[in-house]
Amino acid sequence: MTLLKKQEGIYLDDSIINILKKSDGIIFDCDGVLIDITKSYDLTISKTTKYVLEKFSNINDSIDIDSKIIDGFKSTGGFNDEVDLAYASIIASVAAKKLQRDQGEFIFEVISNSDTSGILSSEKYIETLTEIEEIKNKLSYPDTHHDNPLYQIFDQLFYGPELYAKFFKKNSNFKDLGLIENDVVIINDSLISKLKTKFNSKISIVTGRGQESVRYSLKNLVDEFDLDNSTFLEDEPRDMAKPNPLSLIQAIKGMKGNNSIYVGDSMEDLIMAKKATQQGHKTIFCGIVGTSAEPQKKLELFEKNGALLVLESINLLPKVLNLE
Repeated sequence: MTLLKKQEGIYLDDSIINILKKSDGIIFDCDGVLIDITKSYDLTISKTTKYVLEKFSNINDSIDIDSKIIDGFKSTGGFNDEVDLAYASIIASVAAKKLQRDQGEFIFEVISNSDTSGILSSEKYIETLTEIEEIKNKLSYPDTHHDNPLYQIFDQLFYGPELYAKFFKKNSNFKDLGLIENDVVIINDSLISKLKTKFNSKISIVTGRGQESVRYSLKNLVDEFDLDNSTFLEDEPRDMAKPNPLSLIQAIKGMKGNNSIYVGDSMEDLIMAKKATQQGHKTIFCGIVGTSAEPQKKLELFEKNGALLVLESINLLPKVLNLE
């Protein structure tokens, strides 16, 4: 299916025009949607991977985990959690070294053999080729968030010493400024004001981030959302993670929505919206591609998987919803 290009940055199927008119609630993912994380979360994945490979496996020549690798893992629908993605990159790199394979080539081979089960599928494929018990035992991932070494390294690099101490009540082993400072906020007062003319207070968030992290980056803007009907999945049990639709369904039910829009930038987001619809909670998925390193490929991925609405940016929502 190829979506019709209505105007620059807007792609949609005519079948949803009337559905959008009837929409009565909107829920946002955060990373890649409300916030551009290219220089924050994405860079933390790469830095974490390099650090762990050097510290735990004496691999000092690892490649950068770039946007193509990150988008590759996320296209499988099983890597909404950035730490999962770092873990998969680490075990794939260790395996490539043992197999004397090109690291980049092997990582993409792992990606092509991964699916919505995420790190379980990556481990399963790698273990058909070589043994990786040593690095698995050292990292003990996923385990408990606060105590796991991989989570700790990732969080220390992302939050920086001051925020890490504030959020986790522990001292960081790193002195550099946290990469969260590189977050670029896309949402603004003007856009929220326009959305409220249609949705009133039925505007919420379902994101993989923790609430304190979202609040730090969005500042006072976070209070414009219905936080009682938002979910910050980093603060929830792991089995709540996307694409489990429970958090989205809770938001929809809490806001008493009948025709909702979920705005996300990943396959997990699309799958979650589909599952919510299948369970009786009508949800139109709106894909965002402008924060991707390769927007055209992301558009094609969404089209291939049945998305009916794709935008370059959330700033185009008022045009699509006839709010301006």
